[in-house]
Amino acid sequence: MTPDIGRKAYIITGPTSGIGRRAAFELARHGTVILVGRNPAKLGAVKERIAKRGGHAVAVVCDVSDLASVRHAAAEIIALGLPVAGLLNNAGIMQSRATSNVQGWDVTFATDHLGPFALAQALIPHLAAGANVLFVASAVEDPGRKPAVAAGFRGARYLSAEACARGQWQPGGSTKPGMDAYATSKQCTLVSAMVLSREVPRLRINAVEPGFTPGTSLGMRDANAFVRVLVMLLVPILVPLLMPFMKILSTPRRAARVLTRILIDESGPTGVYFDEGGRPMQASALARDPAFQARVVAETRALLATLRT
Repeated sequence: MTPDIGRKAYIITGPTSGIGRRAAFELARHGTVILVGRNPAKLGAVKERIAKRGGHAVAVVCDVSDLASVRHAAAEIIALGLPVAGLLNNAGIMQSRATSNVQGWDVTFATDHLGPFALAQALIPHLAAGANVLFVASAVEDPGRKPAVAAGFRGARYLSAEACARGQWQPGGSTKPGMDAYATSKQCTLVSAMVLSREVPRLRINAVEPGFTPGTSLGMRDANAFVRVLVMLLVPILVPLLMPFMKILSTPRRAARVLTRILIDESGPTGVYFDEGGRPMQASALARDPAFQARVVAETRALLATLRT
């Protein structure tokens, strides 16, 4: 379906499963949705579902972990000429074993931080004043976050952008594979949002902790079939029962509605870190440090500048 160029457009990465899929359907009620993902068949299925509901969507194939693919996708989005009112950097991954992308960089760090940053940096100059840019972060970056510690996280372990791209993390972290990479990547995403909000005051740039949403594809890609089926069967039953007693628990539907509400708000704040209910929350002490924030962004830009396209 050809998009209506008069409608507002919203870009979303990772729209084919979990929170992203729900958010794509929510955003389609407010304008054209630009679906950015790596699987053409899955993108087509979401696009068709939106069309059947009377909405408009455009699919842009992009592997967010591949920085060349991100730059190509950004150029394709710009060429559409749509009035983009919001960018939702939702795509994310947590691996149980480290892998490398085509650049030789850690896939988690590339997917959860470098790719979203590169996409935002490429698109921001083309966004109209007042547009929203929203990064999906995670409170597991905070070493003082008790639920995260209980799950095995030990907070972010940032060394430098270059070291993290090589899959190297500050010693003394989690004993569970993948947790240091995820927490560090999400901290970098969070502080990048804060820096960009100050650099580009004509836009509203924020970050959000979507809550713990068991049953999504995050962290489940390496699980065996039995575990995936068990989770799929139990989560819809258990989560609603536990949500009244566990503030951090959420569902893809609830998280998508919170993300959508923030993304379509034309009078909202900028430079805010929202919690799973859409309320302002506090990041770790390190993530709140302006000097650390500036360092992460400067090192990220220097690393991305080494890539030739």
